Amino acid sequence: MQSIVVSHEILLERLRESDAKPIFSAIDKNRVHLGRWLPFVANTKELKDSEFFIDEIIENRDETLNEVYTIWYKGDFAGIISFHHTDRVNEKTEIGYWLISAMTGKGIITLSCNTLVDLAFKKMGMNRVRICCAVGNTASENIPKRLGFQYEGIEREGERYGDNFLDLKVFSLLKKDLRIDASDPEI
Repeated sequence: MQSIVVSHEILLERLRESDAKPIFSAIDKNRVHLGRWLPFVANTKELKDSEFFIDEIIENRDETLNEVYTIWYKGDFAGIISFHHTDRVNEKTEIGYWLISAMTGKGIITLSCNTLVDLAFKKMGMNRVRICCAVGNTASENIPKRLGFQYEGIEREGERYGDNFLDLKVFSLLKKDLRIDASDPEI
């Protein structure tokens, strides 16, 4: 899907090469806000780093099954949301996300995640959706809680952050948790 309408204010656009400048600018202006929890921020030093990231995603979409979307709020760039670690054999995927500081507290990620969860179960045929959050990142952790995800536990040292590793809280939602009717014509 090229575009996903989340609400009259929120639009998700499939990642494209022309997104490099707004992505790099957002990261560059929000280094403190984003860098606390996201290891890629320190390695995103110039525009070409964002261009490389985008080229990698686009080039490997079919192989990795990862899908990255830019988030637009009232026409302004707000952040990124994605499916990653998608496994068609086991019918599972993971959602990751980040927002610039000025866009937090507006419900953007909650609504966007809810839309991607719906897409994962109804269109992609997934059985399980996972969200991981660094221990201590309460704002991020509140998203899966609001959406009814189940807390599964801690993935010890689950994400590399510079020379260290962060522990991750793991949350999941299963298709059966939503009681989706397989005969539903919307599926």
